[in-house]
Amino acid sequence: MKILFVSLGCDKNRVDSEVMLGMLSQRGHEFTDDEEIAEAAVVNTCCFIGDAKEESINTIIELGEYRKSGKYKALIVTGCLAERYREEVLKEIPEVDRIIGTASVEHIVEALDSVLSEKTDNVAADSLSSKTDNASKSKEKAYLDTLDKKPVGNRKRIQTTGGQFNYLKIAEGCNKNCTYCVIPKVRGRYRSVPMEELILEATSLVNMGVTELILVAQETTLYGTDLYGEKKLPELLHKLAQIEDLQWIRIMYCYPEEITDELIDTIKNEPKVCNYLDIPIQSGSDNVLKMMGRRTNRAEITERIKYIRQEIPDICLRTTLIAGFPGETDEDHAQTVSFVKEMKFDRLGCFTYSQEEDTVAGEMDCQIPEEVKISRRDDIMELQQEIAFDAARGRIGNIVSAVIEGKITDDEDEDYDGATYVARTYMDAPDVDGYLFIMNVPYDLMSGRFVSVRITGSNDYDLIGELVEGNEDENEFTK
Repeated sequence: MKILFVSLGCDKNRVDSEVMLGMLSQRGHEFTDDEEIAEAAVVNTCCFIGDAKEESINTIIELGEYRKSGKYKALIVTGCLAERYREEVLKEIPEVDRIIGTASVEHIVEALDSVLSEKTDNVAADSLSSKTDNASKSKEKAYLDTLDKKPVGNRKRIQTTGGQFNYLKIAEGCNKNCTYCVIPKVRGRYRSVPMEELILEATSLVNMGVTELILVAQETTLYGTDLYGEKKLPELLHKLAQIEDLQWIRIMYCYPEEITDELIDTIKNEPKVCNYLDIPIQSGSDNVLKMMGRRTNRAEITERIKYIRQEIPDICLRTTLIAGFPGETDEDHAQTVSFVKEMKFDRLGCFTYSQEEDTVAGEMDCQIPEEVKISRRDDIMELQQEIAFDAARGRIGNIVSAVIEGKITDDEDEDYDGATYVARTYMDAPDVDGYLFIMNVPYDLMSGRFVSVRITGSNDYDLIGELVEGNEDENEFTK
């Protein structure tokens, strides 16, 4: 049948969606983006913050109307909101036929089959809570920890990213237990994917045309500690770099206190690993970091960042901050602002604190008014805008390697020398960072091709450039 599949939330959720799409495709089902012609719907939900939760609930309710009318033969809800609010969803939205928890995505075909065969069971698979104990007892059963699942490396994924880049989820869950975060409750304890399975999956993705792999997890830096007793991210990077036709490897979600000298050395010396790190820091105030349950402080973060920049001068550093955490004072906010000024991150996102139930921070008495949170966020983002714009202007004249995303336009002006293409440099992760616009390109460039570009200008967060001579015959990868 034709299935409408809605994937919400983060890139880690996207990987789960692609796995489920692959399983449904192998069963013979087709997919559509048109709500009107779909015969069934699957919603992979998110509940990390309030806005994500609201979006998930509204989507379920909207598609529930199609199920209520009989137009859809099945409505299945998966993902974090399904895991966290299983009973509430079933009670408040009776149009939902099946709930699949975060540890049971491999049951998607079974769930759909059971609805179509009109079986009465309302829950297709056990929730994470019934699996967590087993996961902690057996290190060999990593990732989803289910006896009947196919190994990660052998599963088929339907790509939803366009094909030239994709995400490789190297671990599931988290042990950090930050006071504002519900992830350990909905995703479970940290479970690494065995390295041999990751190599198989990465090779499969590259064979499908992927040239850039983006490593994701709730925390990538702890990869391997549960399976092998030590951090294995550097070794994984070296092995991934051996895959022929893979050109870029990008690392996301690196906790600052877990970034080792060995990892820095690997990024520095492995040509295929982008000089790019995403380091979620959350605050520049020691007081707030302590209340958040973070395991580091401002001085340690500053030291680590300075060392990274000393070893890799052209490193691009991305971070995220939370404005208006419970108990954050004006002085705490001022310290975060001064931290941003000092560190001059290349990329930065700041979000207002979202009060979440079943979290330590959510129960704190000293909640910050929404207007204060918004004001503090705006302060930080205005400062970061100045930093980012200055950095973009400072790159004029540099020559960088870039991957083509697509053609924007062919200008019909007789004075115009060619087409404009949009590309990304090593400094630009998909969907979260900026772009490089390549002007006056006199010949066609295929999406996914790597070219050398000289930066000639900037437009806010984005760069403007022109091809370097020799790209017509350029096949070699340059970092």
